[in-house]
Amino acid sequence: MDTCIGTKIIYIWELVEEFMDVKMEASWKEVVKDEFDKPYFQNLVEFVKSEYQNQTIYPPGNKLFTALDHTPFEKVKVVILGQDPYHGPGQAHGLSFSVPDGIPHPPSLKNIFKELQTDLGLEIPKSGNLERWADQGVLLLNATLTVRAGQAGSHQKKGWETFTDAIIQKLSEQKEQLVFILWGAYAQKKGSIIDPSKHFIIKSAHPSPLSAYNGFFGSQPFSKTNAYLKSMGKPEIQW
Repeated sequence: MDTCIGTKIIYIWELVEEFMDVKMEASWKEVVKDEFDKPYFQNLVEFVKSEYQNQTIYPPGNKLFTALDHTPFEKVKVVILGQDPYHGPGQAHGLSFSVPDGIPHPPSLKNIFKELQTDLGLEIPKSGNLERWADQGVLLLNATLTVRAGQAGSHQKKGWETFTDAIIQKLSEQKEQLVFILWGAYAQKKGSIIDPSKHFIIKSAHPSPLSAYNGFFGSQPFSKTNAYLKSMGKPEIQW
């Protein structure tokens, strides 16, 4: 890499770290470093920085890249794509569909747990914190990583989608035998860049109450994931 370019990339990442105290696991910094020097990412940094300074933004800045920090690139086995962080107080903490301990389960998460119970016969967890999944190699990635309080979709089309597309592209190209769980039309459209000849793709309706009865319930994503992982000689996820 050209020394000047490398120095600039490091500087841009240092700006991100400085204003939000963010953490990103080292392997991901290497995988996505080329994005840091692109104009869209520089514009995104300025936009997000301004938003955190002037608005109430979720998740907290230091939780922005929790998905990447909890699940190193080399340990990813499963990817669950979400759309936006939760926009209510205390809900978002950087993992798609997940909420911190002690926070009531949002409607989509309630339905995810209902399907988990039906699919695998497991008790519905008291906590909606899915870090236990992330630590086993389940990348819980939202397409957009920030949102204004009470304003769903408010940070869409600001550059996050380009960044998360790059993440999905790198996973598809550089890894094999991953499971991609795509719930709903939005995730399925975003997942169109995944190579189906290398990876196992599970598609169904979204777990939202508006669509869960149209194909999410009964879709068995958890048992299908584990059956595939087992067939590939990989450890199953302890859901």
